[in-house]
Amino acid sequence: MNLVFISPHFPLYYYNFCQRLKERGVNVLGIGDAPYDTLPDHTKQAVTEYYYLSNLEDYDSVYKACAYFTWKYGKIDWIESENEYWLELEATLRSDFNVTTGTKIQDMSSMKYKSKMKDVYKSANIPVARYLLVDDFESTKAFANEVGYPVIVKPDNGVGASSTYKLKSDSELEYFFATKDNDVQFIIEEMVPGHVETFDGITDKDKNIFVCTSHVMLNSIMDNVNEATDTAFYSQPVEGLDLAEVGTRAVKAFDTRSRFYHFEFFRLDEDREGLGKKGDIVGLEVNMRAPGAYMPDMMNFAYDVDVYTIWADMIKYNQCFYDIQRKYWVAYTGRRDGIDYMYNYDDIRAKYGHNIALEAEVPEALSAAMGNYVFIVRCTTKEELFDMIRFILKRADGTDWM
Repeated sequence: MNLVFISPHFPLYYYNFCQRLKERGVNVLGIGDAPYDTLPDHTKQAVTEYYYLSNLEDYDSVYKACAYFTWKYGKIDWIESENEYWLELEATLRSDFNVTTGTKIQDMSSMKYKSKMKDVYKSANIPVARYLLVDDFESTKAFANEVGYPVIVKPDNGVGASSTYKLKSDSELEYFFATKDNDVQFIIEEMVPGHVETFDGITDKDKNIFVCTSHVMLNSIMDNVNEATDTAFYSQPVEGLDLAEVGTRAVKAFDTRSRFYHFEFFRLDEDREGLGKKGDIVGLEVNMRAPGAYMPDMMNFAYDVDVYTIWADMIKYNQCFYDIQRKYWVAYTGRRDGIDYMYNYDDIRAKYGHNIALEAEVPEALSAAMGNYVFIVRCTTKEELFDMIRFILKRADGTDWM
């Protein structure tokens, strides 16, 4: 079996996907924009061969790299990246090399365009926020006044929370129009009074779910980026939740065959006409790749499994060999440079060292959304977990972040 993996070196922990595949006898053929000599040893060892390109945006060069691998190893069976930024590149390559184990570019729109995601959500009987593709100022202003400020504007085809804004008035909308990138198609949505809960997991070729979980955002990723604040979220047991039923419907509605998937939903914090009652679920976005921000590792820590192995076994055997049983509550806490905290890293380690599952400095390219330094902690009760989040993020002036 031959699998091309785009950018095996970034994010830093993505070598795990490659390593588990290589251990199963798969030819893992990496294509990346970092010179081979700069790769960490674990990434070098995780691939069968690595093809360096100075620019992964140059499609002709990436195509030639895949053609070389085809000449040397035979037909390509899979093309993956697990990275939202490269999903269209993957899909285009699948179409050009007739790789059938994943979505081809002609079928990609519902996974990349936020406006089209909503159509699929609605087909699965999942409500979504009202929206408009941004065109002229007057029609956009009329929409904003119809649904009421604040409103959210963001690229229709965008990655993460980049270029995403909360607008509170006609004057802010005017400023947005005066400064926006006119080459980008934006979408404007009504503001949903709720918090984000995800539905994340791995499916087989028939969309059966091997493992799944949910992460609850304690603040908005948009606010993290725009206001440079802390990042915190936790994983919750999904078993028995209404989210499991709604999430499974979404899995069936989208092309999730043989995928790691990441769905985002709003849980309404108050009644909203046209959307539902407090506590109801509203569809937000779809990401047909592994969830970011160390969420795969959080799944490992919650279930005492290895989701990289589950993913690799899905690729190689279309089977899961784990008995999936949740054991822990897990939280991600991302601290931000420039904020004065009450406790330093040694204080955190001294108090919660036995609970720290992972700590790491976040690469600058990801720190806007993830924070600059992360502690991932786990324990057996939600109450203890929230105590740890408060301690790690407590301000020097004694105020609590949460």
